[in-house]
Amino acid sequence: MFFGSIDKREFGATTEGIAVQEYTLVNKNGVMMKVLTYGGIIRELWVPDKNGNFVDIVLGFNSLEEYERNPGYLGTLVGRFANRIAYGKFEIDGVTYQLALNDKERPNTLHGGYKGFNKKVWKAFGEITPNGPILTLKYFSHDGDEGFPGDLDVSVTYTLTNENELKIDYTATTNRPTIVNLTQHTYFNLAGGGKIYDHIVVLNADKYTPVNENLIPTGDIMPVEDTLYDLRKETRLGDAIEKLKNSNAKGYDNNFVLNSEFAAKVYEPSTGISMELYTTQPGLQFYTGNYLPGLNGKRGQNYDAHTGFCLETQHFPDSPNHENFPNTVLRPGEIYKHRSVFKFGII
Repeated sequence: MFFGSIDKREFGATTEGIAVQEYTLVNKNGVMMKVLTYGGIIRELWVPDKNGNFVDIVLGFNSLEEYERNPGYLGTLVGRFANRIAYGKFEIDGVTYQLALNDKERPNTLHGGYKGFNKKVWKAFGEITPNGPILTLKYFSHDGDEGFPGDLDVSVTYTLTNENELKIDYTATTNRPTIVNLTQHTYFNLAGGGKIYDHIVVLNADKYTPVNENLIPTGDIMPVEDTLYDLRKETRLGDAIEKLKNSNAKGYDNNFVLNSEFAAKVYEPSTGISMELYTTQPGLQFYTGNYLPGLNGKRGQNYDAHTGFCLETQHFPDSPNHENFPNTVLRPGEIYKHRSVFKFGII
């Protein structure tokens, strides 16, 4: 019986001379995903549409050189701390730590610093199981890496199930108290290209965390009701983004407080492709690619604003500096663990 396959090829070498491989995972239904050991990047993800054709629904590049630049974090694993930390500062047990301020013009640390997990080369191990092919990625981050305290032993597992799901399991351990917040930063486009305006979205969140001018949470947790952030019912993205533009926002780049493990559903009428998201994380950063600068992507596509969206399952931004937010401190003897599941189907 065919449970799927895994193949490996050389994808090139980094500017530092480290070899990078690309793994191709195929489940028993022909759903295919390509993953790089550089940044744990999901480079391609082909799922069937309503006509039986396979569509690549993620944004990506053709070369490793482009991925080493990758200003939009396309397809990457993000850590040690996803999202923003105000002024790059946090405190654990009375000790203050200072991280690099790499968030463009804003005084924040973003997605782990200048060389976060998105720019590391991970060790990879593939296997075929009755549930489908599995790729396990491992990275050992030393004490002081990008300013974070403690050694951090990280493992991320991608399972391409025979039920047409992408399961992502994250685990981490440390030898000193530190902060951890890992996520996956793939940009999806369920049409396979073009703008995402016709996508229909539902977010299962009654509340969100408002931000200040530096996109740092104020500390408040507010209801979405009667705001432009109420996406609890089916909403066409183009209509929602247009309303946000009228309020001087370029689109969504917001953390939503999830009601349950069911986080979101997105559907594209032209292809019939639907995607449901489930997660054990408390928050979801919904980003509509507002700042994509016109990158040259796969198959000659141009990635500018609103050509892809991210559903980043994570703890809240700047959590270490807000006592009322879920805790992100990991201590020796504890295990950081969470799972996110993307379920693909046809409507």
